[in-house]
Amino acid sequence: MSLQADLTRAAAALRQAEGLLIAAGAGMGVDSGLPDFRGPQGFWTAYPPYAQLKLDFVALANPRWFVSDPALAWGFYGHRRNLYRRTTPHPGFALLRQWAKACPAGAFVFTSNVDHHFQSAGFSEEQVCEVHGSLEWNQCQAGCGMGIFPAESAAVDVDLETFRARPPWPSCPRCGGLARPNVLMFGDGDWLPERTAAQEQRLQDWLQGVRRLVIVECGAGTAVPTVRRFCEAVAAWKPHALLVRINVREPEVPAGHVGLPLRAREALEQLDVLRAAL
Repeated sequence: MSLQADLTRAAAALRQAEGLLIAAGAGMGVDSGLPDFRGPQGFWTAYPPYAQLKLDFVALANPRWFVSDPALAWGFYGHRRNLYRRTTPHPGFALLRQWAKACPAGAFVFTSNVDHHFQSAGFSEEQVCEVHGSLEWNQCQAGCGMGIFPAESAAVDVDLETFRARPPWPSCPRCGGLARPNVLMFGDGDWLPERTAAQEQRLQDWLQGVRRLVIVECGAGTAVPTVRRFCEAVAAWKPHALLVRINVREPEVPAGHVGLPLRAREALEQLDVLRAAL
C-alpha cells in the first residue's frame, strides 16, 4: 500500500474513532527543537563535555551519580529540565488535542518522555501516563519517607561549559537532604513507582471502556522499546483497534496496521488535512 493510501486509511479511522490512545517516544520532541540523542555521537554533539569524559546517555542516566557526584548528576538532569521548560511543544500536540476532543471517549497519553510536554500542551494530568516518570517530580535520594513531591519552580544552576550543577542542589522538603528526579534510570532500584502506577491504572480503566480505538504512536524507536511494545500489546488486545505508527526510521508494524515513515509533526499535519477533508 502506498504512503498516501496509508495516510488516508489512518485519517478515516481517526474520524470514526471512539477513543484515541496517543503514544510518544523521544522522536516526538525532536520537532519541538529538542536534541536527537540517537547513538553516542548524537548525544555528545549536544553535550560536548560528556564526550571528553566518554560518558554516553546510558552511563549518565544512572542513579549512582547522585551518590558519588551530585554536581554531575544534577548537571545532566537539571539542564534537561531547564531545556524542557523553556521549549514550546510543537503544533502537532495541539492537533492531537483537537482529535481527542472529537472522540466520544476522549483520549489518553502513554509516553516514555519525561519532559512534561503533554501537560504543557494542555492535556490533563488525569489523561497522561508517564511510564518512566517525569522531571517535574522529585523524590528523596536518602529515602526518608517523603515520597514523591513536585520539583522546584526555580531552574537548576548549570555551568554550560562543564554541564555541572552549582549548589544548592534540589533538596527534600522533609529531611533537607539531596533530592533526585522521580525518573526511572538505568539500573534504578530506588525509583518510586507509585505516581506512574496510579497513572497506569487510570489508563487501563479507560481502555476497558473504549471499543473503536485508534492508537497514534509518535517517534518511539526500538532502542528503548517500552512504548512500541505497549502499543502492539493494546492493538492485539482490542479487536477493533488500529495502530498508526509514525516513525521516520522504524515504521514497521504488525500486519493489518499502518506504518508512516515520517517525522511526528509532518505526519500529524498531513493526517489533519486528510481527516478534515473526509
